[in-house]
Amino acid sequence: FNFFNFQVSAPGKGVLITGCESPIAWYLAKKLDDLGFTVYAGFNVPVEDSEEAKILKEETSGRMKILHVDVTSEKTLLEAALFISEHLPYGAQGLWALMHCAHWIALGELEWIPFGVLRKSLDLNLLGVARLTQLMLPLIRRANGRIVFLTSGLNKVPAPVRGIQCATQAAVESFAACLRQEMRPRGVDVSVVAAGEFSPGNAWLNETELREQAKEMWSKLSTEQKKTYGEDYYEAAMTSVDKYSKEAADIQPTLRVLIDAVTRTFPMARYTPVTPHEKFQIFFAEHLAPSLYELIYGTKK
Repeated sequence: FNFFNFQVSAPGKGVLITGCESPIAWYLAKKLDDLGFTVYAGFNVPVEDSEEAKILKEETSGRMKILHVDVTSEKTLLEAALFISEHLPYGAQGLWALMHCAHWIALGELEWIPFGVLRKSLDLNLLGVARLTQLMLPLIRRANGRIVFLTSGLNKVPAPVRGIQCATQAAVESFAACLRQEMRPRGVDVSVVAAGEFSPGNAWLNETELREQAKEMWSKLSTEQKKTYGEDYYEAAMTSVDKYSKEAADIQPTLRVLIDAVTRTFPMARYTPVTPHEKFQIFFAEHLAPSLYELIYGTKK
């Protein structure tokens, strides 16, 4: 018998999930609805433009609320906060959980990435997360609820082409760690789910979009940069992440811990649903001397 495994009662509790166009967040919304929570499923695009939103609405209960939540748009965040405050479950004092699952992937070596892309990555993956948290905290405090951040377990693993992605995910983890201490005396739990590389599900990178992104970045490089790197090197670097658009992922481990972070009375501060191989690489990246780590992993892209 474990006192810390007590589960909360789902009826009368509301959960806001961002990024529901991704497989992991979509299935999370469906599962929490099945368990009896009132789910506010946030989609990055207007609801009428999303086929995933329509299917989710059809396959869930009348409690499901579909919202347009673009974390880079102050207007949609304020509208979502107002809607939720006016449509809380019957008898609820506030919002039980906020789950940050929205991500935007930007890839490329630093010199290749246009500044606008860097800014968008920070806006969506970090600043939007912080702003939505600010707006929802009064409701979450009233419910003595929790905030859950979905990040990557590999954000401390240095790798070419993934610099800005690793940087924003590491920043979110640091932000969450500080927020946890700020919120502890106020009765709010903060959890990080540092998942594996393929946690968002099959084809977390769209192969066509990836190639278009690569082509556009190459066209914007100067003649000197193109000559320095060479097209062969550039192609090899960008296609090194092709596996992320093809890998068949098992999202179940990540889904289970996301649900645990919402339903457990005393959630863990950090969950790491990663594969054994990823666990070893994370351990080596954190504990080996950088020169030794790069000797083992540095040539792999």
